[in-house]
Amino acid sequence: MSSRPSSDALFTPRQRRALAASLLAWYDRHRRELPWRAKPGETPNPYCVWLSEIMLQQTTVATVGGRFERFVTRWPNVAALAVASLDEVLHEWQGLGYYARARNLHACAKEVVARHGGRFPADEAALRALPGIGGYTAAAIAALAFNIPATPLDGNIERVIARLFAVEAPLPTSKPRLRELAATLTPGKRPCDYAQAAMDLGAMLCSPRRPKCVLCPWREACRARALGLAEVLPRKRAKPEKPRRFGVVFWVMRRDGTVLLRRRPEQGLLGGMMEFPSTPWRDMPWTESAAAPEAPLRARWRALAGTVRHGFTHFDLELAVWLGTGPARSKAAGVWVRPADFPSLALPTLMTKVASLAIRATTRLETGAGKRYDRHPMPHLSPHQEEP
Repeated sequence: MSSRPSSDALFTPRQRRALAASLLAWYDRHRRELPWRAKPGETPNPYCVWLSEIMLQQTTVATVGGRFERFVTRWPNVAALAVASLDEVLHEWQGLGYYARARNLHACAKEVVARHGGRFPADEAALRALPGIGGYTAAAIAALAFNIPATPLDGNIERVIARLFAVEAPLPTSKPRLRELAATLTPGKRPCDYAQAAMDLGAMLCSPRRPKCVLCPWREACRARALGLAEVLPRKRAKPEKPRRFGVVFWVMRRDGTVLLRRRPEQGLLGGMMEFPSTPWRDMPWTESAAAPEAPLRARWRALAGTVRHGFTHFDLELAVWLGTGPARSKAAGVWVRPADFPSLALPTLMTKVASLAIRATTRLETGAGKRYDRHPMPHLSPHQEEP
């Protein structure tokens, strides 16, 4: 009979209490100091908890820290955010990617004010009914903001639970089982601290590579460690190769140096953001004859050197950039903006890449005529992927 511990088996009530106690003791000594996290003895701010959880989706703690503090300085509570314009919110969101989060954030703030008197509901079901709040975020707010014994399951906690119980089924297939197993451990006492402790354990010790098992408060109970599987769990299904799409962007300039922009539809990819006019994005490169009818106005077009490449969640994109000169008075749909004013617009990272390429290229083309379009620095280009 094998002496190896069985995998994916529940702990006894006594073992569960011991696991919670050891994790909380570790957390009390080693907890991370985060700008949105209440200090010991303080009451959590539901607005800060909600805002940080939305910002942290698909984004790292290091990236979010400074952006969170800027955000709460500008909009210190949900009522202030609710009366902001969507343009202001999208502009402040630049560089964080996944702009659907910003649109839902704004819509959620409005609903919290309109339906809940400016207070987040302390109930998972009511939280899930708000825009942009799914099962994980509702559980996280319930636990972290209201100290309710809810079970949020982020990537860090998934990894901890998969290793603790030695769950070998790959993600994302194993998510429901991991959620069930995690729920068996959630204590009735200090659920807020316990949830944060589990997140910190995954971030600080139970890392994706080279986990620091010797320092882990759960090392003796960890079944993956006993089986020699800690470094390979959780398993993940192989990702299929992302498809590639192609498009042509039309960089239209007037003699006064302004450039044509338009707003994307509210729904869909990069909804509500500003963009330079372009063809649709398709699975094959555009020929000149196919792209020309998609231009926003009639002009003599010149293909600029270089290609803009950008990664979205489900596909990679390559954009060619064409330069054209617009008439002094144009009926083209959109607005004419000076490059110096681009930083004040809600331009997604993709479009700042387009602008950087076009400004460099037009500078080279126009230097002989004494014109320069690169006097004003462009916003920092974030490497984040973006999605709707």
